[in-house]
Amino acid sequence: MAGASSLPGGRRRLRDDGLRTATSAEQTKVEDIVQEVFDACKTNHHASQFVLQREKHFHYLKRGLRQLTEAYECLDASRPWLCYWILHSLELLDEPIPESVASDVCQFLSRCQSPQGGFGGGPGQHPHLAPTYAAVNALCIIGTEEAFDVIDRKKLLEYLHSLKQPDGSFLMHVGGEVDVRSAYCAASVASLTNVLTPALFAGTAEWIARCQNWEGGIGGVPGMEAHGGYTFCGVAALVILKKEHLLNLRSLLHWVTSRQMRFEGGFQGRCNKLVDGCYSFWQAGLLPLLHRALHARGDTALSMARWMFDQSALQEYILLCCQCPAGGLLDKPGKSRDFYHTCYCLSGLAIAQHFGSGDLHHEVVLGVPENRLQATHPVYNITPEKVVRAVMHFLQQPVPSLEPVAAAE
Repeated sequence: MAGASSLPGGRRRLRDDGLRTATSAEQTKVEDIVQEVFDACKTNHHASQFVLQREKHFHYLKRGLRQLTEAYECLDASRPWLCYWILHSLELLDEPIPESVASDVCQFLSRCQSPQGGFGGGPGQHPHLAPTYAAVNALCIIGTEEAFDVIDRKKLLEYLHSLKQPDGSFLMHVGGEVDVRSAYCAASVASLTNVLTPALFAGTAEWIARCQNWEGGIGGVPGMEAHGGYTFCGVAALVILKKEHLLNLRSLLHWVTSRQMRFEGGFQGRCNKLVDGCYSFWQAGLLPLLHRALHARGDTALSMARWMFDQSALQEYILLCCQCPAGGLLDKPGKSRDFYHTCYCLSGLAIAQHFGSGDLHHEVVLGVPENRLQATHPVYNITPEKVVRAVMHFLQQPVPSLEPVAAAE
């Protein structure tokens, strides 16, 4: 692997050792752009650059809930995701959702729910685990009786059983592909809505553990390259199933901490790839999960005040390089804003600002105090209060019982 040249402040640029490649050229190009942003920040001493443009982000998000441009036509099969990305961004900004808007979202998501159980990407579309995850998260963020009542738990459980494979994995949809995302989506919605049963997840943890590869991270299926999104899904699913111990946690820790870029401060998704704002959550969100797992093992070297990554450097990257002047957040300088990156940049910023919970809660907020976001739950990526509310609500209802025929199908 190419080395890095040191700069003041601990930042290190890529050194390609005289062997220029396509990837080293792309990395250098990104570092040049980011360098310009950092230099501009240093020369502009009068105005604090470390400011989260709350008002602009709020207006961008608020508009998106009601009306989208034709550029979003390609996401017609991801409409519950748009609801989730926007609602979660608003809750992190501590912006209340008007009752009328919340009710409209509930009614829309109810039309996305399939008669077979689960949710499709839009009204009348086939159910799929990804929009099912997004819809359940969005409804839990709203957190009203109307929202909770949308979810047909018995049909949801039947749908999850219809996707379960003999090796413990799950299909993303009937007739679809298998990968770690489906195991996480299934575990997330099942645990939030109290339909999680030992039978449903028999063999799932062991299948996920087989997806950890020699790098230390987790691939989409056994034998594949480690990837930030898949690694988060795998670890979060194992946390839900209380089986994190099946992983080589030290190897995983080494892999994920190596994904924080030494110059930009943000995270890459895979080895030898470029920084991307969305991995501010997918990668940094792993560190609280690993911290908890290692603490449970009695690891005495763990800090009780900070996560095992550079929290300030990540906040610096997000605040300086990922904010669109018109509102919304983005992958890296020069890219366009979108609701996906807005959600996951803000989620990563929240992870970097908040350590621990309860008596151990410790905050590291870069810039002005108004930059502080609400904390996010590192397993579900909605606020911890909303997780508790949903879990407590559905725990009052029994786990639906399935007829033997339905379960077999």
